[in-house]
Amino acid sequence: MTQAEIKLCSLLLQEHFGEIVEKIGTHLIKTGSQPLRVIANDTGMSLDQVKKALCVLIQHNLVTYQLQKRGFVEYEAPCSRVLRILRYPRYIYTAKTLYSDMGELIVEELLLNGKMTMSAVVRKVADRLTETMEDGKTMDYGEVSNTFMRLADTHFIQRCPMAPETTETSDAPPPPAPTLAVNEKDMYVVPNLNLIGKGKRRRSFDDEDNGEHKAKRQKQDSPPDDGIYWQANIDRFHQHFRDQAIVSAVANRMDQTSSEIVRTMLRMSEITTSSTAPYTQPLSSNEIFRSLPAGYNIVKQILDQYLTLLADDPVRNALYLHKALATLATATLESVVQERFGSRCARIFRLLLRKKHLEQKQVEDFAMIPAKEAKDMLYKMLSENFVSLQEIPKTPDHAPSRTFYLYTVNTLSSARMLLHRCYKSVANLIERRQYETKENKRLLEKSQRVEAILASMQATGAEEVQLQEIEEMITAPERQQLENLKRNVNKIDASENQVDETIFVLESYIESTVKKP
Repeated sequence: MTQAEIKLCSLLLQEHFGEIVEKIGTHLIKTGSQPLRVIANDTGMSLDQVKKALCVLIQHNLVTYQLQKRGFVEYEAPCSRVLRILRYPRYIYTAKTLYSDMGELIVEELLLNGKMTMSAVVRKVADRLTETMEDGKTMDYGEVSNTFMRLADTHFIQRCPMAPETTETSDAPPPPAPTLAVNEKDMYVVPNLNLIGKGKRRRSFDDEDNGEHKAKRQKQDSPPDDGIYWQANIDRFHQHFRDQAIVSAVANRMDQTSSEIVRTMLRMSEITTSSTAPYTQPLSSNEIFRSLPAGYNIVKQILDQYLTLLADDPVRNALYLHKALATLATATLESVVQERFGSRCARIFRLLLRKKHLEQKQVEDFAMIPAKEAKDMLYKMLSENFVSLQEIPKTPDHAPSRTFYLYTVNTLSSARMLLHRCYKSVANLIERRQYETKENKRLLEKSQRVEAILASMQATGAEEVQLQEIEEMITAPERQQLENLKRNVNKIDASENQVDETIFVLESYIESTVKKP
């Protein structure tokens, strides 16, 4: 774990959960697993504050706990799980793309709350959708439940591990911490709730009598699916991102038809194949032919030719997922080298990737670059850790005159170095956004006050002249400053998402290489 990762985790925790949770989370990331009292002692915070912070982190799946043999509980914060906060907007957008607004709001609620029951999610989403609809229209619980079931069927959401049921007659004292477990067969099984009702608007709650409101809350205290909690399946989203990246790479390398064949193969095995598996499930050409979309009217012989091409191509036929990820990571490294050092350096870099090991004279000859320039370019890439130098001595004394110096590219090492830089870039972007917001804090607060006044006056049916007077409270220079701020923040957000796409490709490649059988 690097300092850049720790800093990024600290910024993400502070931005989403506040200073206290950030302090506890960062401490656990730095020190590893620790018991409750040691955390309180090391951070100088009260036990009550530490307990509440740990509750928040456990609720959002950012901290795990384990019961030790001596009887005490140790808490641990995996850095990789905290870094996933950066990808939340991408998870939500994917759900919106695949399952429309309902899917988007279901995944958003689960990510914002960590864990929720199905009934609570359905009610919350139905209420939010009703708020956006025209007067007189409401969202039915049944429609939201159907989308929830579709998300569970495709494994984008899953059940949380549960504590085993204990019998009241047992005399043994309860353990300090429950051991959570989930049956794999039940992980994606949606309880049959048969929820009946429609979403409600906020103002309808305000009009209700306090007594009725309390009575309704008491009825809702024990929902039919009480104890069955759901969470977003992060690994399944990552599998979808990986598949999309592979399909896009095949489309760029070959053509649209080949990418559609690969998409079909990945779709057929997306649920049956583990997200960390090096291969997808084996598929026959007949199965693929039957599963192709209706719009692609290609004959069986053409399909067989495409499959042969895919199998012979360096991208591989997408069934070999590790090689596909390696190709994506290599393409990312090539792109970075070209952007930083120019096209000639990129030519040398690609040459080293293809030939594996070359002496400086061989690099000059193969790349057709003058000796002085080639030497300068190789040194630049060597100093930035994009290429490495391997010494092969002819004699045991390692004399320079009797030693071969071979340049090579260690893809895994270069990917790790670039990933570290990406973490630093995202941390810098977050700090810049916080600085921009802090510098314009007074103006933002004024803008929010004016918007609130306008909204309340519009609700009461104010005249156009009155509304215009309120709008003029923000001067033209202030309005221009707000526009600049909005544009800068949008650029920073877009940059964060773009860097995260690179982070995902590099992380997936490193993970698949480390776990490669």
